[in-house]
Amino acid sequence: MSNEIIDCGNAVCVVGAGPGGLSAARALKSMNLAYEQFERHSDVGGIWDMHNPGSPIYESAHFISSRDLSGFIGFPMPKSYPDYPTNQQILSYVRSYADAFGLRASIRFSTPVQHVHKEDSGKWVVTLSDGTHRRYLAVICATGCNWDANMPELKGHFNGEIRHSVTYKSSDEFAGKRVMIVGAGNSGADIACDAANRADRAFISLRRGYHFIPKHLFGIPADQVGESGPPLPLWVARPVMSLLLKMFTGDLTRFGLPKPDHKLFESHPLLNSQLLHNLQHGNIAVKPDVSHYDGDDVVFKDGSREKLDLVIYATGYKWSCKYAAEYFEWRGGRPQLYLSMFSRDHRNLFGIGYVETNSSAYKLFDTEAFMIAAYLRDQLDNPGSASRFDELIANDNPDLSGGLKFVQSQRHEVYLEAHALKSYLKRLRRKMGWPELTENYYDKLRVDTAVARPAALRAAA
Repeated sequence: MSNEIIDCGNAVCVVGAGPGGLSAARALKSMNLAYEQFERHSDVGGIWDMHNPGSPIYESAHFISSRDLSGFIGFPMPKSYPDYPTNQQILSYVRSYADAFGLRASIRFSTPVQHVHKEDSGKWVVTLSDGTHRRYLAVICATGCNWDANMPELKGHFNGEIRHSVTYKSSDEFAGKRVMIVGAGNSGADIACDAANRADRAFISLRRGYHFIPKHLFGIPADQVGESGPPLPLWVARPVMSLLLKMFTGDLTRFGLPKPDHKLFESHPLLNSQLLHNLQHGNIAVKPDVSHYDGDDVVFKDGSREKLDLVIYATGYKWSCKYAAEYFEWRGGRPQLYLSMFSRDHRNLFGIGYVETNSSAYKLFDTEAFMIAAYLRDQLDNPGSASRFDELIANDNPDLSGGLKFVQSQRHEVYLEAHALKSYLKRLRRKMGWPELTENYYDKLRVDTAVARPAALRAAA
C-alpha cells in the first residue's frame, strides 16, 4: 500500500455500476466530462444480479413498475417483455444499456471503494480496495439503498430460524415449514405469496394497514392509468382512485388486513394482486405486529401466538453509504440532499437513488444524473452559472410533496411526489439555461444502434 495520491485532474469518480451508476456515466459522457467508475462486483447490473453479494433479488422477483414507463430515457424496454418484467429480463436490459452506450470501458470491476476524503482544496481523495488513492473533482455515490438489512430487535428467544429477506432466494426454502413474513412492502408481499404457495402454513405480520393497488386496472398496468390522462389535482385524483380501488378490491378488512390509518397516497401503496388472491383462498393468514418470542412460538401484540419454523423480516434496508457516511447529513436514517442528489454541505458530493417516490426509478436516475452533469459542466465552463446553482443548493427549499401530507415514518423522510419533482427540475433546467433532456438526447452516444434489445433476445432472434 502506498500513500501516494494519483491526481485525476477534473475527472469525476462514480461509485457503483448498477442502474444509477450507469445513468451517471452516460450523463457525464454526454457532457464530455472525464470520469472513472468503480464497481465491487464483476459485472454491471447492481442488485438485479442475484450473484452480486448483498443483492435482495429472489427467483420470483419482478419489476414493480410497468415496462413502458420504466425504461431509461431514450432506451425503452423491449415490447416483447411482459407488463411487469422478470428480474432476469431487467438484468439483461440493464446490461444491454451499458453496451449500447459504450459504458463498460470506463468501469473498473471487482474494485470496491473503501473510503472518500475531502481535502482542504475541496477535491476528493478516493481510497480503493487495493489501497491506492486517487484524487477527483467530484464523487457520485450510486451504490444503492437495498442491501444493508434493517433487522428489528425483539425480546425473547426463538427456537426457529430468523432471517432478513435479503437472504431469501427461492420458495424451496419454505417447503415443509410453518413460515411468517414480517412486513408488507412490495418485496414482503411477494415473498409472502411464495410462502403461501409452498409452505405448510403461511402468515404475514403487519403493524399497519396499507392501500392495495392491483397491478392492472381496466386491463392495463395500474401506473399507466395515472399517466394516460391529464394530471389531476389531488382533490380529484384521490377520490377517483379511492372509488376505483373500492370497486376492484372492496373492503380488505374482511381478509384480516388492518384498515389503513392514512389517506390514499399519504404512504407508498402496495402494488400487488397475488397477495389478495392468496388471502381470498385462505393460503395465508394475517397476524398483527409481533410482541416477542417464546421458544417455538411467536407471540403477537393481540396476545395470540403461532408455532413457527421460520420468520423472514421484510423490514427494509438501512440507507448505508459507509465509504462516505461522515459527509452526509442523516435524518431518520436517510441522507438529506438538495433535490435528493446534491450535498448542501460539501461541494461536488452527489447521490443518485437516495429518494423514495411514486414513480419508476430509471428515468428519475437519468434526470438526476443529467442535473449533476450539467452543474459540473458549468463549473468548468461557466463558473458564474455554477455559483448561482451553489446558492440554490445552499438555500432553496422547494415543496415537492405535491400537496400530500406523508405519514411520519423513516421511509417518508425523503419521499417526493414524482410529478412535483419532475416539474420543478424542468423549470430549474430552463432557469439555468441547461439543455432539455429529451428521448433523443443521448442518441449521439450510441456505439451500436443494433443494441436496442437485451443480449439474450438478440441471440434468440
